[in-house]
Amino acid sequence: MQKLAQICIKRPVFATMLIMALVVLGLDSYRKLGVDFFPKIELPIVTITTTLRGAAPEEVESQVSKRIEEAVNTISGIDDLRSNSSEGVSIVSIQFVLEKDADVAAQEVRDKISAILRDLPQDVDPPVVEKLATDASPVVNVVISSPRDLRETTKIVDDRIKKNIESLPGVGQVRFVGDRQRQIQVWLNGDQLYSYNLNVDQVRAALASQNVEIPGGRIDAGSREISLRTLGRVEKPADFANVIVSPNGGAPIRIKDIGDVVDGFEEPRSFARLDGKPAVVLEVRKQEGTNTLDVISTVKGRIGELKNLIPSDFEITYARDQSSFIRESFQAVQEHLILGGILAAIIVMLFIRNWRATLIAAIAIPTSIVSTYTLMNAMGFSLNQITMLALTLVVGIVIDDAIVVLENIFRFMEEKKMGPVEAAIEGTKDIGLAVLATTLSLVIIFLPVALMSGIVGRFMSSFGYTAAFAIMVSLVVSFTLTPMLSARFLKPSHGAEATKETWLFRVMAVPYRTMLLWSMRHRWVIAVVCILVTLSTGPLFMMIGKDFLPTDDQSEFEVTVRMPAGSSLSGSENVVKQMEADLKTLPGVRNMLSGIGTDIRRQVDRGSILVELVDPKERKQTQKQIMLMAREKMLRYKDLVVGVKLPSLFGNGGNDSDFAYYLQGPDLNQLEKYAATLKATLGAMPGVVDLDSSYEAGKPEFNVHINRDKAADLGVNVQSVATALRTLVGGD
Repeated sequence: MQKLAQICIKRPVFATMLIMALVVLGLDSYRKLGVDFFPKIELPIVTITTTLRGAAPEEVESQVSKRIEEAVNTISGIDDLRSNSSEGVSIVSIQFVLEKDADVAAQEVRDKISAILRDLPQDVDPPVVEKLATDASPVVNVVISSPRDLRETTKIVDDRIKKNIESLPGVGQVRFVGDRQRQIQVWLNGDQLYSYNLNVDQVRAALASQNVEIPGGRIDAGSREISLRTLGRVEKPADFANVIVSPNGGAPIRIKDIGDVVDGFEEPRSFARLDGKPAVVLEVRKQEGTNTLDVISTVKGRIGELKNLIPSDFEITYARDQSSFIRESFQAVQEHLILGGILAAIIVMLFIRNWRATLIAAIAIPTSIVSTYTLMNAMGFSLNQITMLALTLVVGIVIDDAIVVLENIFRFMEEKKMGPVEAAIEGTKDIGLAVLATTLSLVIIFLPVALMSGIVGRFMSSFGYTAAFAIMVSLVVSFTLTPMLSARFLKPSHGAEATKETWLFRVMAVPYRTMLLWSMRHRWVIAVVCILVTLSTGPLFMMIGKDFLPTDDQSEFEVTVRMPAGSSLSGSENVVKQMEADLKTLPGVRNMLSGIGTDIRRQVDRGSILVELVDPKERKQTQKQIMLMAREKMLRYKDLVVGVKLPSLFGNGGNDSDFAYYLQGPDLNQLEKYAATLKATLGAMPGVVDLDSSYEAGKPEFNVHINRDKAADLGVNVQSVATALRTLVGGD
């Protein structure tokens, strides 16, 4: 490294271009780096979602979940395999060992699922295989409210907003919540069906066969070729009433003779409300690996352009907007980074008392930090809490090498009366090995952090690499730019008072010398104190609270509620309305977004209330205190399962509880008893809140038992009866 320093001192243009190349690459990389809250973490977790509409949980478990588990269980590298079977939906979650490549794992699962498709029930929808992407999460909710009918609002939002933002770069999915999609419904009259001697299958078959549009091929007309198409689609909703179900010997029976046609909307399975007003919500998810701030900014920009196409009575607001919190966190860390650099330069100025030397040392900080962006971009990192923490931490470290080299050059000039060029060469040569050893000792501390295994290692990997690279760049700067600038920029002091003779050094030297002499005379005391300090780390570590991630004041929290099994949408809506009234009395509440049936299964017995708070500067209570007050207000809903928690920044849809117990056994009734006992025991422990169990009692149901003999006498089979009931009750 001394040879490099000599070359840079004698060839200042080479040194300048070398450092400028690093800086230019760093600035270009900074422009390309994404900004997010957490680093992208890829966990080898694959979920298989399968829908069997109308099936009971027991049927889903035996015919779908169990068969899928048996198929994928042979894949190598499985660490944990579990399934959740509910009404009509099976979710099988496979967690592989961390060393398993997530893409390879997902493809192996797809291959296994493809092999058993024929073994699944005929009515099952194709299984959806997805790998868990922690950064492909909902980033913003676009809430649209208007005084119009929800069906009309949904149609306008779908045509003018949803379709326009789905194609934006970085947007992965836009999902409706609380929408009312248009549906043409045929309501049949059972008495009329009986009087005309018709059954449901005939009506369904007539609607299916008389509302089609089939290509008829091509007609060769000499020099021309003409396409043939049979136009059989019903063009107007009212025309469905004239569809013929049966000719009936020349007196055709039409739909209007046996029922009514209604231009309505599909059965509501979700509901959304903003501050008590019905609304339609667009839940925007970003694509994996994209920049959160860019995606949100792009979506808001496009909606701003579309406002001229949206009726004036439509009110658009944004909820669960991550951009504000991420931007504020990023700006706060940036301020600390800049402030740290300025304070480090002030300390140098205070001790060396030379503005030229201070400027040379201060240049090392931005040069090293900016150059570090090149590695971050090359390794696919983003500017997030973890990497920015590393940069903030190394602000005081990257200047160390430059200060040590600069101070030694300054000392040679001041004490040995050398010229700047000679002092730069000799001073760097004198201290070079010590600087190299110090830098490598720091790098070797951060590299193990970068190479850690486990989930913590996935989070901290970018921290270790970022810090190690910044320190290595500072070493290069201290042996190139610092000696070159010292040789060309420093001026020798003629007859001035030596730096070590100034009042500041004299004031600091007296207590330092006193403590040093006392320590040397009482070495056993110093040794005992060091041993006691070392031994105290164990008890102190046990006393300090521990968490995976810090809890920040995001100015929002979520209240989730699970109603008793069998609750309807209107019943759940009434309960959520009462909870809204209770939460509205909390201090600092800005607005509330309520939703029912927002999950993938559209369960109407599930509700959530997103409580957004005013800025922390505008309220006296902290977010944690307001959450505790919300829990106290929710205590009166004893028959419901209520939770108060922070919105997940990962949005993986999984269980984000602090810890969980898993009970296994062949008897569900016994497991339910054990779970209740465990829940009661945990509930009595201080600090335990929001207890919940994944086991849920089945919904109330009517069972139809068919008399096979009578059915055979009437010429019908079980499938015909079941299909007729499904059409008449559930719709088809």
